Amino acid sequence: MACLIAAPCSGSGKTLLSLAISSLLRRSGASVQVFKVGPDYLDPQLLGRVSGRPCRNLDRLLCGEEWLQRAFHWWGGQADHCLVEGVMGLFDGRGPSADGSSAEVATLLGLPVVLVVEASRQAGSLAALVRGFRDHQPGLELAGVVLNGVSTERHRALLSEALASIAMPLLGVLPRHPDLSLPSRHLGLLPPDELQGFQARSEEWAALAERNLDLERLLPLLAPPPPLTICEGRTRDPIRWCLERSAQTPADLECGGSRGDLPVAIAGDAAFHFRYPEATELLTALGLTPLPWQPLADQPLPRDCRAVILPGGYPELHAAELAASQRSQSDLRRAAAAALPIYAECGGLLLLGQQLEDPLGEAHAMAGLLPFSARRGSLQLGYRQATPFADGLVTRRGEALVGHEFHRWELNDTVVDGSERLWQLEGWGWAPRLEGWTTPTLHASWLHLHWAGCSAICRRLRDAAALATPFAETAETPADTAVAAPPWSVGASS
Repeated sequence: MACLIAAPCSGSGKTLLSLAISSLLRRSGASVQVFKVGPDYLDPQLLGRVSGRPCRNLDRLLCGEEWLQRAFHWWGGQADHCLVEGVMGLFDGRGPSADGSSAEVATLLGLPVVLVVEASRQAGSLAALVRGFRDHQPGLELAGVVLNGVSTERHRALLSEALASIAMPLLGVLPRHPDLSLPSRHLGLLPPDELQGFQARSEEWAALAERNLDLERLLPLLAPPPPLTICEGRTRDPIRWCLERSAQTPADLECGGSRGDLPVAIAGDAAFHFRYPEATELLTALGLTPLPWQPLADQPLPRDCRAVILPGGYPELHAAELAASQRSQSDLRRAAAAALPIYAECGGLLLLGQQLEDPLGEAHAMAGLLPFSARRGSLQLGYRQATPFADGLVTRRGEALVGHEFHRWELNDTVVDGSERLWQLEGWGWAPRLEGWTTPTLHASWLHLHWAGCSAICRRLRDAAALATPFAETAETPADTAVAAPPWSVGASS
C-alpha cells in the first residue's frame, strides 16, 4: 500500500522528498501517481510535472469522504507506484482540530505515514519529537522517518542513535545544501514553468533519492492501492460517479449530442493557472470543449466560445502586462455585454475590477466590469462555508458550499449597501462577511471551489453556455467601454 509523506510543520521537506521519489521512479521507467492533501495548487503542479501524470488533491472538506476514496483507488491503482504528500503539519487541520488534516486522510485511506523532519538544529531531542508524533493518535502507523538538513556524518550518527532509542526506522537522510531549497513567494512554491532548468532539477532530485534514501524499505511503501470494493457493480470512474451523484434527471447527464459542441474559453498562463484537473475533466464529460486562452499574451477570446472561465493565479504580479492587453480586455467586456457566462475565482476576479495594484503599489487598469479596485492587504486563508442569497449562474439560494480562500490582495469596494450579494462566508475564528457577485451570467468570488465536491456547478455552466451566443456572433463594443457598475453586477466583497 502507498504511504503518506508528512512532517511536524510546513517547510520540513515534504515536497522535496516527494519530488525526489517521483523523479527517481519515473527515471527508472516506472509510473507513479502522486496525490496532495488539501486545496493546494502549486505543489501539485510540480509533482504532476515530475511524475508525468496530473497530481490529484485529496480534500475531504471540499469533496467528501467517498470522493477521496474513489479518487485515490481509481487513479492510484492505474500506476506502478503511488504516494501521497501531506499538508502543513501531520495533525494540522481546520482551526485547532485535525479535521481535514494529513492524519485524517491517512486514517481514512489506511495509509502508513513517513515523517520528514527538518533536523538541522536537533540531536537527542529528535527522539522526543518523533515519539510524540508516533503516539499522539493511536492507530495511526508511523512507518519511519526521513531526516532533512543533516550537515555531517557526526550529526547523522547522533540522529540515528536518537531514533534507534525509540525503535523508529530511519528511511533516509537528506543533506543540508542550499541548492536543494525550492524557491517560493507569497502564495507558495514557484510553478514549474518559472523554475529555470526544471529537467536538470528533476535529474538532481532523482539522484538525491538514489543516494540518500533506503529504497529497499521505501519501495514497499509505494505500492498502488487495490480496486475499491464499494465500486463493485457501480461506476468506478470518479468523474462519471461525481456527475451521476448530483444528477436529478437523465438530461443532466447528456454529453454533447443534441446539445452540440459547447466551447468554453479557459484562461491559462502565468497569471491564471490555479486549476484542478477534475474541473476540465468534468466539463469535457458534459460535452464542453475547453479552449485555452492567454489574456497575458493579449490573445483574442476564441471565436467559438460560449462561456469564459477565469481561474486564480498571480494577476497582481502581471498587472502591467494585463493592463496592456487591450484586445483581451475588450473581448472580455464584449463577452459580458453579450451575456456570455463568466466564471471567475480569486485571481480571475481581479481581472474584472477597475484597477489592480502590483506589489510596488502602482495601479493598473483592468477590464472595468466590476466596481472595485484591488491592492495588497493581509493574508486571507482557510476553509469557508458559503451560503448564497439568490440563484445565480452556478449557485442556488440557500445551497451551502464549502470552498477555500487564499489570497493577499484585498478589494476597495464602491458598493456600500448589502443587497443581493453572492453569498455569506463563514469560517473558523473568522467573522462572517458578505462577498462576491452573481447574476444569471456571472459568478465572481474570492472563493476557490473544487468542482468534484459541487459538480452541479459544471452542469449549470453547461446549461448557461448552451443558451449563449458564440462569441464571434456577438456585437463589437468600443475598446474604451468600461462600466463602473454595470446593471448585472450586484454586489461586492467587503
